[in-house]
Amino acid sequence: MTGFATLADLRAAIETLPDGDAASEAAVRARQDQLTKPPGSLGRLEDLAAWLARWQGRAMPRLDRVEVLVFAGNHGVVARGVSPYPAAVTAQMVANFAAGGAAINQIARAAGATLRVIPLDLDTPTADFCEAPAMDAGAFLAAVSAGADAVAAGTDLLCLGEMGIGNTTAAAALAAALFGGGGARWAGRGTGLDDAGLARKAAVIDAALARHAGLLGDALAVAAALGGRELAAILGAVLAARRLGVPVLLDGFVSTAAAAPLAVARPGALAHAWLGHVSAEAGHRALAERLGLVPLLDLRMRLGEASGAAAAVPLLRAALACHAGMATFAEAGVADRD
Repeated sequence: MTGFATLADLRAAIETLPDGDAASEAAVRARQDQLTKPPGSLGRLEDLAAWLARWQGRAMPRLDRVEVLVFAGNHGVVARGVSPYPAAVTAQMVANFAAGGAAINQIARAAGATLRVIPLDLDTPTADFCEAPAMDAGAFLAAVSAGADAVAAGTDLLCLGEMGIGNTTAAAALAAALFGGGGARWAGRGTGLDDAGLARKAAVIDAALARHAGLLGDALAVAAALGGRELAAILGAVLAARRLGVPVLLDGFVSTAAAAPLAVARPGALAHAWLGHVSAEAGHRALAERLGLVPLLDLRMRLGEASGAAAAVPLLRAALACHAGMATFAEAGVADRD
């Protein structure tokens, strides 16, 4: 998929999203009714099989090609002391991913998924969004386009995550700008802030909201002014996945906040996305509820790097295995209900 040259191009793509294949979803649900089990007894596993069918456009979905994309970016706002870690850790962690030493390397391997890590101009942090927009239109569109172009046609399932020191501050600022509530409502401890650091983070978010108050009615302008390159790339990847027929598993607070402007700009824009888990980061559960996203896991994880999304992949494999492998009542010679 090619990128977006202008904000008008991006807005047009958001307004013209495909709705998925209702016939494939119906075929899955019809088969589910014939399998050797009481109706609905597999609960959300049945819903997951139907969801995969709808967004893959196949009556018999598959998970042969599962990909994990992790986007990495740096944030100018880190200079205000919103993280206990220096910005240099972002590049260091990208190197750790490349060496196979991070949690996501292990979880992706266990889930049968391919991992790709995409750093985005790590040597050029976004602007401090208390002083200026984090990204101008060109930088925002470049990051959105990088995310969109990273999604490969023919992918059966896409897990999205991020790495970026300071990005829970950007995520909290986005949530506050889109849904109200201010810094105290949405700021969390991130990678381990103490009480003073948490208060400082909330104050930074409030300052950013005041600085960009004139943009708060425009979800994409908010995403550029208060987000980061890795968040913009996630937005682009979610959008491209919808247009390519690829269902998405979102990771934690940052990934959810990154996708939120799409849902605000166009209701239903995240129908092809499921939430892999609910993070322990403050605000994630409330943000998920505002977006109508139901998490598959609640493991008190707060790592990022797509770890929670990838950890949920085996649930989808179980859903598909039951759907494809179970016998029908007729095949098994088992009496159905009267």
